[in-house]
Amino acid sequence: MRKSGKDFETLLNKEAPPVVERMGLTWLIGAAIATTLLWQVPGGDYILYPFTILATWFHEMGHGLMALLLGGQFQKLEIFSNGSGVATYGLRSSLGPIGPALVAAAGPMGPPLAGAALILASRSFKVASLSLKILGSFLLFSTLIWVRSLFGLVAIPLLGFIILGIALKAPRWAQGFAIQFLGVQACVSTYHQLDYLFSYSAGYLGLSDTAQMQRYLILPYWFWGGLMAIASLVILIQSLRVAYRYK
Repeated sequence: MRKSGKDFETLLNKEAPPVVERMGLTWLIGAAIATTLLWQVPGGDYILYPFTILATWFHEMGHGLMALLLGGQFQKLEIFSNGSGVATYGLRSSLGPIGPALVAAAGPMGPPLAGAALILASRSFKVASLSLKILGSFLLFSTLIWVRSLFGLVAIPLLGFIILGIALKAPRWAQGFAIQFLGVQACVSTYHQLDYLFSYSAGYLGLSDTAQMQRYLILPYWFWGGLMAIASLVILIQSLRVAYRYK
């Protein structure tokens, strides 16, 4: 029995058929692998430029928000056109060395956790649509409250408006796929600067995040780098399994 054009349009606006879902999972896995590899080669940051900026935003927001959760201050966020960024924060914590170590870990690990939440949100259209609106709005909110670099003041709200546009105008299946794709990008953003995870120095900024963890938690920086790289991959795989109901 043939479906009418109206029936087909209704299907697109509600949900993707199983074959599209299978293709979507394959494409997401391929995109995750390609993104991770491209970020490791010269010029890869610029091929993936919007996602490079988004990865930096995720990373630096992880530092700043963790500082806030521990009772400190998130003073400002600077994102630059070369894809780098700096979160400036003050930390007042009664947790001793655990506090600064958590803030250091939140840069590389905050994004995968947020990404997993986005991927899982795709299981429900209402939650997926709401999550897109929240993410887009939070990009705009962060610009008003924390972003203080000229480039960031242009790039971050632009990303926010694009995501809000998808949430308001795209069909349901496209919104679900978009939230999954953004979640995947957040998860693999740990690999944005894979060498950074296994570096002691962050150049003029001082110690790397993993070196900060070594400073407060004794174990060597390369141990923490490896642990976070593995954890990010496990979080991505498990969230996709749940989203696509694989056991």
